[in-house]
Amino acid sequence: MRAAVLREVGAPLALEEVPEPDGPALEVRAAGVNFADVLIRSGRYPQMPELPFTPGSEVAGDLDGRRVIAFVRGTGGGWAERVAVDPDWVVDLPDAASYEQGAAFLLTYLTAWLPLTRQARVREGDTVLVHAGAGGVGSAAIQLARHLGARVVATAGSEEKRRVALELGAAEAYGYDGFAEAVQADVVVDTVGGQVFADSLKALRPLGSLVAIGFAGGPWQDVSPQLLVGRNVSVHGFYLGRLTRLRPDVVREAVGELLELWRAGAIEPLVGASFPLEQANEALDRLESRRSVGKVVLVP
Repeated sequence: MRAAVLREVGAPLALEEVPEPDGPALEVRAAGVNFADVLIRSGRYPQMPELPFTPGSEVAGDLDGRRVIAFVRGTGGGWAERVAVDPDWVVDLPDAASYEQGAAFLLTYLTAWLPLTRQARVREGDTVLVHAGAGGVGSAAIQLARHLGARVVATAGSEEKRRVALELGAAEAYGYDGFAEAVQADVVVDTVGGQVFADSLKALRPLGSLVAIGFAGGPWQDVSPQLLVGRNVSVHGFYLGRLTRLRPDVVREAVGELLELWRAGAIEPLVGASFPLEQANEALDRLESRRSVGKVVLVP
């Protein structure tokens, strides 16, 4: 079978013939592309896998006659025609959903939903600031915060992306310069990091919370407890991979909640671009260059 394989940090992935997975395998119809995959290709991911490596941790496809969404078994392998999946993390794809939407669902929506409901605990009437609001996690966070009754404000790096954030339900959308002066938020969802993370602390109301999820815009700046105490604010860190390993019960409960919302029409995964498997490098380039909207997926 064919798979996209990374053999050297900084080098392009190559489409290769690889052995079939052991045991029952899912026929991959779509696989998610995430910023972690960009970091792995460049050697910047904190927990680098052993090379050679086939990326892809979330897939949608056919398994034993079922249309399903799944996490792969182990740390990767989803960018292939078939992959072994973790039986504990296989759920049915909603009837009206496409495979591409299925591949855009698990990581992005869990990464938004769990902090909004278990850490920051958004309440009706709160103002939630979502950075990178047109991206995968950002688009999910806008929809979910709206569902929870919040007023949502978003940031994005271009006028086109700010329009997407508004169409998703944001009341206002700003660039990354000046949002701290324009917005006072109860909760900030930050996948950008860097200076945006530092500026977000200034945008928090007293008793507000910032959720640090990613650092697509650069490393996080150090935060002094003195600053948090003085402003009466808090910072939460969220990393889905470790939470899934250590508290699978919490993550599994959240998956069920999100599937109910999806089947009820409260959320709709946004697929911005689909690439064939042989264009895995182009898919990563689209994500790394910030030209993507919503989730990028690969279709074997």
